[in-house]
Amino acid sequence: MCGIVGYIGTQPAREILLSGLERLEYRGYDSAGIATILDGEVRCVRAQGKLDNLYEKLQGVVNTAQIGIGHTRWATHGKPEEYNAHPHMDTANRVAVVQNGIIENYLELREELKKKGYEFRSDTDTEVIPHLIADFLTIPGMELLVAVQKTIERLSGAFALAIICADYADELIVVRQQAPLTLGFGQGEFFCASDIPALVPHTRAVLTLENGEMAKLTPLGVEIYNFQGDRLKKVPRTLDWNPVVVEKQGFRHFMLKEIYEQPSVVRTNLATYLNQDNPDFRNLSEQLLDNVEQIQIIACGTSWHAGLVGKYLLETLAGIPTRVEYASEFRYAPPPLVPNTLTIGVTQSGETADTLAALEMEKHRRSNPRLLGITNRGDSTITHVVDQIIHNHSGIEIGVAATKTFTAQLMNFYCLALDLAYRRSYLPHGQIEAIINGLRQLPSLIEQILESTEECIEELAHQFVETQNFIFIGRGINFPIALEGALKLKEISYIHAEGYPAGEMKHGPIALLDAKVPVVAIAMPGSVYEKVISNAQEAKARDARLIGITAINETPREAEQIFDDLLPVPAVDELLSPILTVIPLQLMAYHIAARRGLDVDQPRNLAKSVTVE
Repeated sequence: MCGIVGYIGTQPAREILLSGLERLEYRGYDSAGIATILDGEVRCVRAQGKLDNLYEKLQGVVNTAQIGIGHTRWATHGKPEEYNAHPHMDTANRVAVVQNGIIENYLELREELKKKGYEFRSDTDTEVIPHLIADFLTIPGMELLVAVQKTIERLSGAFALAIICADYADELIVVRQQAPLTLGFGQGEFFCASDIPALVPHTRAVLTLENGEMAKLTPLGVEIYNFQGDRLKKVPRTLDWNPVVVEKQGFRHFMLKEIYEQPSVVRTNLATYLNQDNPDFRNLSEQLLDNVEQIQIIACGTSWHAGLVGKYLLETLAGIPTRVEYASEFRYAPPPLVPNTLTIGVTQSGETADTLAALEMEKHRRSNPRLLGITNRGDSTITHVVDQIIHNHSGIEIGVAATKTFTAQLMNFYCLALDLAYRRSYLPHGQIEAIINGLRQLPSLIEQILESTEECIEELAHQFVETQNFIFIGRGINFPIALEGALKLKEISYIHAEGYPAGEMKHGPIALLDAKVPVVAIAMPGSVYEKVISNAQEAKARDARLIGITAINETPREAEQIFDDLLPVPAVDELLSPILTVIPLQLMAYHIAARRGLDVDQPRNLAKSVTVE
């Protein structure tokens, strides 16, 4: 989850490291630091909190070093204090290391190194690494690369590392084991980073390391090895990213920009996965999808909510029994094996540790596993775990709270469910065609919501700055949207919010209601509309303020009388409504958080890519 940047070349390293960390700060912002080698010494500067604090410490300090490593941290082992910030160094301050991941056997190694006289200055698991490297370097004739190789043989866990040593001032060593790391290739200069946005301003030639690989970067080039020390032959690929995609482009926050990008994301997915008449997943093999008897969806957080909508679609449109599991729980209580099961792992980053581990478990416990991934990163780890992937086509998402990637995941499930319905002849062709025509209307309808409701939602947000609790309710296919609305609000505004199936309110949660607890009800015309209205009336009777997400021009007078505030969306088939109902909830969460003066893009304690269990 942490951000790693490394550079070696002909330019001053510090500015390159800092700009790279800025682009990776969404991966963690509890602390930050850089280490460079200048005049035969490692110079390390670290700061607690966000990157601005590190900038402040570096003001007025001249540093012309042409090699260095940087890190922005999401705390796992040890509090987010400066002494726990990366880079970490050995006792003699000759070796500096940054890490993303967890060293599971660090306590055992720590005790062993303490007995040898090594001094520990932090509470982190990472600090054992520079001490181990330094210990191996005491062996006569030992080279830095070999010392790193011998060190990683001692480590258990998932990790990505970048390492420099004052005695090897023209070498930057990087390591990948179950945590992402990508190399960048320039003219006489080379880069590494835990995510591609840090590399985009400098190069389009990149190479993603595989698990069990390490590399030595020098001003002369890059050498790649496996953990056994064998030299590997690998060829960089060319990125098609534009640096502009990672800028705010006039929006106040990345999150707001990404909310407004959703019509384009939906259009791209429609163009990619639907032809004129039918779903078009020609990239997915018949072997993967034919004769599927059961589907299990494995995901975390927002992706789990997308999976709940996916379950509804797969069962309704394709007639396939589907279950949705939290990846973090699935591994420890896997369901009984059922033949012809399709397992779908959903992860926007493609690096979510729990999801990857669950998929790996399925790969090994099934004799004929069928594994499909849904991800926004076609170059991520999940692509090496599953048989095939469905790409979100969202473009990079910087805001920690997922918006456009959630909508893209929903579109992926719509298209997959229609594809399976078509393959299985489960729905009449005319019904499939009608759903596709409805999907094609969604981008312009999202634009209509953004144009017509944002100002109203911004005004409404002012009234909830001091609110401490929210409840979101929905039924059927919009129950997961209630969950997602609650998650968005709590993630970025720090207001306690919960989502419930509307019918469950009277089974306990209704005890929470009074005039201080607003209730947001998703009440779209369809099979459960009257039920949701009835549940909303129950909340109204307890003095709760009611906010209704409902359809334009199809709102009965009864609903207008019940709801204190209406956030209308265009009327669509109930089956398609989640793509629209989520938009006002995203905007409401955004504007409440912004009005509270909070850091919308980098909410506390969270990170964009959860690469640790």
